[in-house]
Amino acid sequence: METTLIYEIIGYVASVLIAVSLMMSAIIKLRIINLIGAATFCLYGILIGAIPVAAMNGFIVLINIYYLAKMLGDSEYFRLLRVSADGEYLGAFLDYYRDEIRKFQPDFDMQPGIDDICIFVLRDMVPGGLVIGSPHPGGVLRIRLDFVIPNFRDFKISKYLFNEEKDFLREQGIRKLETHATEKAHRMYLERAGFRSAGSQGNRYEMVL
Repeated sequence: METTLIYEIIGYVASVLIAVSLMMSAIIKLRIINLIGAATFCLYGILIGAIPVAAMNGFIVLINIYYLAKMLGDSEYFRLLRVSADGEYLGAFLDYYRDEIRKFQPDFDMQPGIDDICIFVLRDMVPGGLVIGSPHPGGVLRIRLDFVIPNFRDFKISKYLFNEEKDFLREQGIRKLETHATEKAHRMYLERAGFRSAGSQGNRYEMVL
């Protein structure tokens, strides 16, 4: 009886993992969780003697490993593209991702200022990230929006922008980045990107280029 209960728990855990993976918007996270779920289902199939279940999920594990290796190993093309604050495409992009933006940066008003610096991060020519900031004296750029579309939230865009392409930002006259974060997920993202807390309340962050 106890053994049967353990097998059932393993089966339920596998089912939950598969279900959770299907709700992920980030492709790499989806693949990883789906791989773990399929591996757990494969173990479950072996334990209960259901070879077709084990074989099918073992095959799914191999598929996930293949695509993860492909996504992590393939070289991708990145490029930064500065656009005007009143550009038609920029307005369409903000309108399309309005709900996603408000989820992470609810203070952004969806209205770039005419003097704002707006930079798209292209990933294989797809506009995967967008940074909007207002320039201030001393080469300070106060970031109003730092957004990455759901499918590209594997941190590659942020690494490219804030680490590999600092020279591009300097060429725009930027010497220091300042921003603030009210959401926990946003603060964690900024810290991982290399920003440092700059205020006693813990919601202001900065990065010297």
